[in-house]
Amino acid sequence: MNILNLFKVSLKAVGNNKMRSFLSMLGIIIGVAAVIIMMSLGQGSKESIRQELSTMGTNLLTIRPGADMRGGVRQDPSAMQTLKMADYQRIEREKKFVSKVSPEVTASGQAIYGNNNTTSSMYGESVDYFDIRQWTIEEGECFTEEDIKKAAKVCVVGATVVKELFGDNIDPIGKTIRFKSIPMRIIGVLKSKGYNSWGMDQDNVIVAPYTTVMKRIAAQTYFSSIVCSALTEELTDAAIEELTQMLRDNHKLKGEAVDDFTIRSQAEMMDTMSSTMDTVTFILVVAAAFSLLVAGIGIMNIMLVSVTERTKEIGLRMAVGATGAVISLQFLIEAVLISVTGGLLGILVGCSASAFLTPLFGMPSSVPAWSIYVSFLVCVALGILFGYFPAVKAARMDPIEAIRHE
Repeated sequence: MNILNLFKVSLKAVGNNKMRSFLSMLGIIIGVAAVIIMMSLGQGSKESIRQELSTMGTNLLTIRPGADMRGGVRQDPSAMQTLKMADYQRIEREKKFVSKVSPEVTASGQAIYGNNNTTSSMYGESVDYFDIRQWTIEEGECFTEEDIKKAAKVCVVGATVVKELFGDNIDPIGKTIRFKSIPMRIIGVLKSKGYNSWGMDQDNVIVAPYTTVMKRIAAQTYFSSIVCSALTEELTDAAIEELTQMLRDNHKLKGEAVDDFTIRSQAEMMDTMSSTMDTVTFILVVAAAFSLLVAGIGIMNIMLVSVTERTKEIGLRMAVGATGAVISLQFLIEAVLISVTGGLLGILVGCSASAFLTPLFGMPSSVPAWSIYVSFLVCVALGILFGYFPAVKAARMDPIEAIRHE
């Protein structure tokens, strides 16, 4: 008997027990759909995070003070005062692989206008900061180098600050707010970026000249950090090496002396987040894959029942010349048919569910094409693996005993 005839016989056998076959497929459908949904959520979340991080600049570099040991006690990096004006000036003057640089001084407090107030963070920056962080001025204008020289009391605010202090339909340009009792005139409004993946409101921000924040707000002579952008993403490592050498020279660190600063790249953060999401996705997929294992056992159980019910049929076919290999192949084809059909339906359900997740719940999802191919191959493998034992059992039957079976 050729393969085509075996396929027709197997298809008819599956069709004769529609409900039983469907219930056997149900486990495969649920398992494959669950795996695809988990993969799509993991991939979608990873792409969402990468896209969000890329809006801050894929070639972004952040220099922060490093922890230091004093009297055997490791100091808090945020309390260190290792980044000075001389560091910023040298980077600005001698940079080769860095395109833009901005010193950063931060302060948190209440922003007040009239009877309204809101808690916000003020960032003291240079003019280059807006290009480095890819901020766009939606209304008004940015402060200038002249404002930085004069430590002018001007600022650019985010959309959340505008909403909290002024409400809707009020132009904030030219208005004066108070931050830690210091009057600051608003000269620009940033284009809204919304919340990031960590639930942080990116629009609750006030940006002012770094000299203003250093002298008038924070009253300090050191920087909280220095942010830079490499010429290109490919030159990030060269830029890090260049910055490291400059800072070590400035801080007079010789030989094996430990750096009193740290440099982190956006690419490094992307890799870390991607690795974390891959681990989470793997765990979820493994959990969902257990349902496929249970479904495979269910197929084997149904096929064993089918072999027992059709013992007489098997004996008659053997009596008229069917070999054990043909009998075995027929039941193997039946098992694969059930598994693959269930897998195809599961792929359809999984892709459809993933497509509805984003508009319905606002969850990022993206079905990777390879997950569909892998799911299909897994279903074929399950059919062969769990159909093998029932098929061998059918092939090893004694024809005479099988015909006598009632």
